[in-house]
Amino acid sequence: MAYIPKDAEWYLADIVMQITVDGHPENIVHTNLILIRADSPEQAYEEAVKLGAEGEGTWQNPDDRLVRKRFRGLRTLGVIHEKLEHGAELTYCEDRDMDEAAIVAWVTPKEELGVFSPIEPSKGPNYGSREIQDKLRSEFPHLFDSDGRRIV
Repeated sequence: MAYIPKDAEWYLADIVMQITVDGHPENIVHTNLILIRADSPEQAYEEAVKLGAEGEGTWQNPDDRLVRKRFRGLRTLGVIHEKLEHGAELTYCEDRDMDEAAIVAWVTPKEELGVFSPIEPSKGPNYGSREIQDKLRSEFPHLFDSDGRRIV
């Protein structure tokens, strides 16, 4: 078993969710990194599985197709060894024998980091909620063009 500090309180879980849209051959898989508060690895596992199950659901998309979101399991579950505060190490990985070119290629330039990326619409099946989009359309009509498509 991995080293678990006796005062460990926090864990990180990668929760895998599969999304399908009726009539569309592609599926979409989200891996969500979730912070878990627990007093033991077993409790962390139970809490992570519970959160995954609570994330399941079905809804109609704007094209009136049924969308299903299904919990598939955990990809990872790890303990946070330090108290949560600025600068605390949350996870680490160790790789060996990487040459300089591999290290340079592995480091992402600032402008390519996810937090600086422009928002782009999904290129896959539309798994948005018709109910939410209808509410947005009624409350914020200026966000939609004359055909009802979002412009923002």
